[in-house]
Amino acid sequence: MQTERRPPRGSDDPAAETLGTTGEFALISAITADLEPELAAAVGGRVLLGPGDDGAVLLADGPVVSSIDCLVEGVHFRTDWSEALDVGRKAVAVNLADLEAMGAAPVGVLVGFTAPAELPTRWALDFAAGVRQECRTAGAALLGGDTTRGPVIMIAVTALGTLPGEAITRDNARPGDVVAVCGRLGWAAAGLAVLGRGFRSPRAVVEAQRVPAVPYGQGRAAAAAGAHAMIDISDGLLADLGHVARASKVIIDLDPAAFAVPDPLRAVAAATGSDPLTLILTGGEDHALAAAFSAEDVPEGWTVVGRVLRPDAAEGRVTVDGREWEGARGWDHFRR
Repeated sequence: MQTERRPPRGSDDPAAETLGTTGEFALISAITADLEPELAAAVGGRVLLGPGDDGAVLLADGPVVSSIDCLVEGVHFRTDWSEALDVGRKAVAVNLADLEAMGAAPVGVLVGFTAPAELPTRWALDFAAGVRQECRTAGAALLGGDTTRGPVIMIAVTALGTLPGEAITRDNARPGDVVAVCGRLGWAAAGLAVLGRGFRSPRAVVEAQRVPAVPYGQGRAAAAAGAHAMIDISDGLLADLGHVARASKVIIDLDPAAFAVPDPLRAVAAATGSDPLTLILTGGEDHALAAAFSAEDVPEGWTVVGRVLRPDAAEGRVTVDGREWEGARGWDHFRR
């Protein structure tokens, strides 16, 4: 997602406390207060030592999965569009979606937080509350992190999880498999289109842009059901399934008739003169899951939207109703 840079999010109250007046260590103490119950609850007590030392200590009885995502103000979020709580939730959700796509159970996150000294302390505390809220939703915990000063808000989150079985990777989709999705598609892109035009409705798509609704638990359910390959949809269904097709060296064909168009997407498409199917196929930031299964193994809550047709040793690709998709396939950070 690309957004325009906005002025720093100051406060209307000139006496409001800022990070510069609060100080780093007082901020950390406030963020980590009363964290013990969340650490104890995280995935069956796997966190042996949380924030406050030089490192966190975890108990792992099998493979550990790690993932990292960065969020930058003016690129991934705008403070005039999203509350600090939403940004905190989003920062965690986009990372834990990667763990779900591997079939892993989340344990916790490490958060690197950069911000200007003039940022209101309340914003930073609300951000941290959002981090902890999303962690609780997913059964994870805030394990630690780092804070520093910089010109804009920049967030780097590392997520850690454990594998109950084998990792589900991108490179094992097989000819004859069906391709199924779980979660919403196109909602965040519709929200971006709405916000970019200065509106705040339909509210459902605006909220989807602010905080993705990750289908927690469904990645593990897919792995248990025998998924052959899986990925989270961060940059758009066509773009991300393209990674699966190339890694697996297959052709994936999507059935456009398999995608139901929800009323909020239909309303946004009509208002903006866009195609709702384009929102669904190319819109990013929903963090739904897509996976390849044997037809008889698709678990409840997943919708079949395509098939793996045949090997393509040259490169692997994704088609829609047997044809190449014309136009952009999704988001690329270094291409507009």
